[in-house]
Amino acid sequence: MIESGSEMTRVNDTVLRIARNAGLKDANIYATLTGIIVSGGVDDVGAQVGSIDKRVLDMEKVAKVNELSREYAAKKIDIEQFYDDLKNIDRLVAMFPLWVQLLGAGLVSGSLVVVFQNNLPDFGITFLVGMIGWAVLYFLNIYVQIRFLSEFIAAMTVASLAILSVKYGFGIKADDIIIGSLMPLVPGIPLTNAVRDALSGNLISGPARGIEALISACALGFGVAIALHFF
Repeated sequence: MIESGSEMTRVNDTVLRIARNAGLKDANIYATLTGIIVSGGVDDVGAQVGSIDKRVLDMEKVAKVNELSREYAAKKIDIEQFYDDLKNIDRLVAMFPLWVQLLGAGLVSGSLVVVFQNNLPDFGITFLVGMIGWAVLYFLNIYVQIRFLSEFIAAMTVASLAILSVKYGFGIKADDIIIGSLMPLVPGIPLTNAVRDALSGNLISGPARGIEALISACALGFGVAIALHFF
C-alpha cells in the first residue's frame, strides 16, 4: 500500500486490522515512506522489518488490499488465502494500458483549459500537448529512472510545444495551453497524502511527502521556465 501511494493512516489501520484478527491483540506498527516495522506485541513473536524500495501511484492496488483486509476481518477468508491473494494483487494488478493513460491525460488537459481559462478554441491543441507531455513522462520513467528528471523534461516539452503551437497558428494562448497540459503532471495525490498524514499526527511521513511533492512541483516549474527562456 505504501509502494502504491496510500496515506499512512490507512496503512496503519489495515495492518492492525489484519494482526488483531489473526490473534495479535497487542500488535504495534511503525510505518514511514521508506520502511515499516510491525511487532506482534507478545514475547514469543518478535518484530519484523520491511523496506520500501520503490513508490508509484496505483490506487487500484490500495483499494484491493483494503477490500481484501476487510474480507479477512469479516472471516470470509482465512489467513492462507489472504496471503495468497495479497501476492496475486502485487503480481497481477497492472497499470492501465498506455493508450488509456494518454487519452486520460489529453481529456484532463483539454477539459481543464476550458474550465480554468474559459478557452474553448485551445481545447484540441491542449489535448494533444497534454498527451505528448504524459508520453514523455511515461517513457522517461521506464528508461531513465532518475527521480524528478522526467517531470522536468516533460514540463519543458509541454511548454515548448505550447509556444511553438501558438507561433505556427495552431493555438491562441500559450499560457493557457501550458496550464492545461501541465495538470496531469502535477503531484496532486502526494500533496493530498502529505496533508492527511500531517493532520493525522504523522510528523515524519507528512513532511517527507510534502517535500517530495514540492521537489516535483519545482521540477515542473523549472522545466517551463527553461522553455520560456529559450523560446
